[in-house]
Amino acid sequence: MASAQEVGAQFVDAFNAHDEERIRELSAENEVFAGPGVQLEGRDATTAYAMSWLNAFEDGRLEVHNELVVGDWVVQEFVFAGTHTGTLSGPGGDIPPTNRQLRGRGTQILRVENGMVVDTRLYFDQVDVMTQLGLMPEAAAATA
Repeated sequence: MASAQEVGAQFVDAFNAHDEERIRELSAENEVFAGPGVQLEGRDATTAYAMSWLNAFEDGRLEVHNELVVGDWVVQEFVFAGTHTGTLSGPGGDIPPTNRQLRGRGTQILRVENGMVVDTRLYFDQVDVMTQLGLMPEAAAATA
């Protein structure tokens, strides 16, 4: 049986390969997912969420910079990078392509059982993402 660290690495590899079938295989039937504004349950829903990002960013990739493994838990600090060339579908609606580059930091926490991800917790700065995509204005600089 693959360790939590191995499954975490396999998930990142599948994500970077835009391999929907492999992402699905690594997700438990009853996987629970929590991310900014999103609560999902089940393999199909969690796979669809990953694919919504990959379909919107055809060159999208995760670059893991730090990783911590404790028992069945894997914490990965990453940078997601890609060009927004497709529609990004989410709970708030669809975001048409902006053709802008995105490079955003985030953290995902995965719990692994029997070689599959059963729990995912994703954290990233939504304001930074929206600003980079040109959907929100840049924050005003503070003055002293």
